[in-house]
Amino acid sequence: MRLSAKAQYACVAMLDLACSHGESQPIHLRHIADKHGISQRFLVQILLQLKGAGLVESTRGATGGYHLARAPIEISLADIVHAIDQPPPPAPAALSGLFATPVVQVVSAVLQEAQDREQHRLAEMTLEDLVKQAQKRSEISYQI
Repeated sequence: MRLSAKAQYACVAMLDLACSHGESQPIHLRHIADKHGISQRFLVQILLQLKGAGLVESTRGATGGYHLARAPIEISLADIVHAIDQPPPPAPAALSGLFATPVVQVVSAVLQEAQDREQHRLAEMTLEDLVKQAQKRSEISYQI
């Protein structure tokens, strides 16, 4: 599975928001963009799509910003990716344009299985899981 840059940036932004989940102040878009090197204009588009999908909420004003609409444990990577990119079409029973020979059928079955596994992995991985991984990496990088 190949994720678009937009979907990858959405995952980064959502993980950043998840790391701050529970704090009283929403996170400014500029903070996320500057911290990760994402264009603010591009990030606005991404956050609007995530908001439309019910994954983030926004607060207007000088102290405004974004926060998760649900707890990190309730948001999977599949939720984020599907909010940004259309779900991939199911792999065809036979490879497009080829005869349904046993070889083609085997390759088609293997490709479908790989796609199913990727989708399952995205669905089972939550933002909470990623927050824990990010915290472990932070601990490692700051130890002397």
